[in-house]
Amino acid sequence: MSTHIGAKPGDIAQTVLMPGDPLRAKWAAEKFLDAPRCINEVRGMFGFTGTWRGNPVTIQGSGMGMPSLSIYANELIRDYGARTLIRIGSAGAMQENVNVRDVILAMTASSVGNPSRAMLREIHYAPHADYGLLRAAHDAAMARKTPVHVGGIYSSDTFYNERPDLHEQMVRHGILAVEMEAAELYTLAARHDCRALAVLTVSDHLITGEDLPAIEREQSFGDMVEIALEAAFA
Repeated sequence: MSTHIGAKPGDIAQTVLMPGDPLRAKWAAEKFLDAPRCINEVRGMFGFTGTWRGNPVTIQGSGMGMPSLSIYANELIRDYGARTLIRIGSAGAMQENVNVRDVILAMTASSVGNPSRAMLREIHYAPHADYGLLRAAHDAAMARKTPVHVGGIYSSDTFYNERPDLHEQMVRHGILAVEMEAAELYTLAARHDCRALAVLTVSDHLITGEDLPAIEREQSFGDMVEIALEAAFA
């Protein structure tokens, strides 16, 4: 048991999928894992462990934003031995050629700052995905004929944007989408010699204003989860 995860030793698999929403963790575990069981409900941040094609998998909610994800990723790695961490979440598209419901594989994750910034000091570290996971996820998406984009994303500290000039520069420099967690996940994975990837479903579009209703978000996220699982065990 760690400070924020009530699982017992051996309850958490080395492969962990991390949605931000704990209820999405419950949905994904019940839909995609065999014999899932709840191994964490501290602060309502649900975690479940089961198997996928015979492979042990944990799906643990991470909360919203990099500080929250940092807590759970640190404890999963340091206290429970997680070695592969894949974020499965939503993102807002920032390019016209990216459509709602498309999947984005985040090769890099830019940010204004993340919880690791104090440790890195003056270094502008470039957080990036594990290439093996990235390649396997792209292969899985192509095999499923899922519309997929690979490139840089932006991990924002804020949900309600009051810096339109900053978003304009992200668009100008080819950033595919914005979300709130991947940059810290990639940094922690590098620090602890783990594998990490963010597999994201586009739920809304910052240019067109299109936005998926809640029920369609759930139904559209199935491809993302299966791509993440196939990549983890490729």
